[in-house]
Amino acid sequence: MTGLLTVVLFLPIAGAILLVFLPKDIPGPIKGGGLLVSLLTFLASLAIVGRFHDGIGGFQLVESHAWIPQWGINYTVGVYGISLWLVLLTTLLTPVVILASWNSIHKHPKEYVISMLVMESAMIGAFLAMDLVLFYVFFELMLLPMYLIIGVWGGKNRIYAAIKFFLFTIAGSLLMLLGIIYLGFQQVHLTAGGVPTFEITQLYGLSLPPHIQTILFFAFALAFAIKVPLFPLHTWLPDAHVEAPTGGSIILAGVMLKMGTYGFLRFVLPFFPDASIHYAPLLICLSVIGIIYGALVAWVQPDMKKLVAYSSVSHLGFCVMGIFAINQASIEGSILQMVNHGLSTGALFLLVGVVYERRHTRMLADYGGIARTMPVYTVFFVIAMLSSVGLPGLNGFVGEFLILAGSFQTHPGYATVAAIGVILAAIYLLWLIQAVFFGPITKDENRSIPDIAWNEIAAVVPLIIMIVWIGIHPNTFLRRMEPSVQQLLATVRGEQPEKVMTASLAAAATRSPVAQTLLSVRSGARMRGRQGLSVGVQGPKGAQTEVSVLRVTR
Repeated sequence: MTGLLTVVLFLPIAGAILLVFLPKDIPGPIKGGGLLVSLLTFLASLAIVGRFHDGIGGFQLVESHAWIPQWGINYTVGVYGISLWLVLLTTLLTPVVILASWNSIHKHPKEYVISMLVMESAMIGAFLAMDLVLFYVFFELMLLPMYLIIGVWGGKNRIYAAIKFFLFTIAGSLLMLLGIIYLGFQQVHLTAGGVPTFEITQLYGLSLPPHIQTILFFAFALAFAIKVPLFPLHTWLPDAHVEAPTGGSIILAGVMLKMGTYGFLRFVLPFFPDASIHYAPLLICLSVIGIIYGALVAWVQPDMKKLVAYSSVSHLGFCVMGIFAINQASIEGSILQMVNHGLSTGALFLLVGVVYERRHTRMLADYGGIARTMPVYTVFFVIAMLSSVGLPGLNGFVGEFLILAGSFQTHPGYATVAAIGVILAAIYLLWLIQAVFFGPITKDENRSIPDIAWNEIAAVVPLIIMIVWIGIHPNTFLRRMEPSVQQLLATVRGEQPEKVMTASLAAAATRSPVAQTLLSVRSGARMRGRQGLSVGVQGPKGAQTEVSVLRVTR
């Protein structure tokens, strides 16, 4: 299907435009229309998974059109093993958010749903973009809807939290923009007509002086470290989470924070491999500090939502550590843990919002013994909590195990200290469960809390299913990211990824009785120390796609 990625990318925005013409005084049809659009987007994203060929490390389903040709800026999108599941996570969480907000958003429901749909398109675009300027547009576009969601539908300190969130993220992004412009204009004398190029795969392997590579490394790394957020740049996150409505917290933790970790994998490692290797111990050290610090601060929080917010600082520290351990197991574990965190922490924020809507308090001291009055809700919360702890059989265990196992190979000391974070997570989350759900009921208000509602069940059940599925059968996800991770590592190490690609394609052909792999290698643009390649692949029923491959020589 030609244009499948474009359909998935712009369908939410098209739905948002249609919702503009609906009158404001019909919240039911507005929310229903937003839910329908988000579900159609999710179904379309499943088609991407269906057309994604296993064993291929490069970009697939690539679409490219000239956008601003005189400046070498193109609308180019594609998906590969590292971004595939993040796109699916985005399209899954958006209908979950609309369902979870069904009975809680009463003020300006039309604007709320439109903001969510625009933000969904922006996040999908950032994961699919193959042009640096296009990526930057989507990277910045997602800030405005989230700023509005926090500032309009948030708590009493919502304006402070929204401005702090916006200022932190925009400051790092502007430094990255300067780096993007510099990289694009490095190719002027190598392209026909002296036009700069911002196509990401054309910039891999670009020869840069060590001091320039270091400066650009920090320009990009700072933008993504703020987005993660990495210690000590995390201070905007607890305020944003506490003040945001439940839907905003789910999207913020589930997807938006992953822009930081994805950016490290997508840009920092392949663009600046020497600087990445040199400064990897620094990034790992900061991530380990964040793991322990986030867990300890979460332990002493009296507010459930703030506790879960600080747990995100701790859990995403594992993802950053896995990325900069720079080996196959740790990076695969980090990618999987990005998805895991989106599912488990998204479920926890959703479930905290459920009791907040009933009791209008998130303080642990105001609860106790509600397992007796909300048994179904308790089951869902305990499963989400055990997933976040990393219980074997659930998704969190697989990701954390791969990260720790891979990191131990290259940085055993840091990995050992980081493992303490797993123990601390069990302590503060079990303490949360004990304080809220078990023990005697000391507050009369807790004796008659209604159990979880139909829309809340419909929102949380898909997350629970995915939590169990990944825990039992992680290879469903790992096998599709493996070739892309191999290609990334080859790029960082200055090896020849097309050898990895050819071997992966051959393996894919032997695994699938219906897939026939045709390698048609076309010479690409010859650049400084590098040759671009593309691989044509014919799959079941003659479906064809194009995969970008890159050879880097140093």
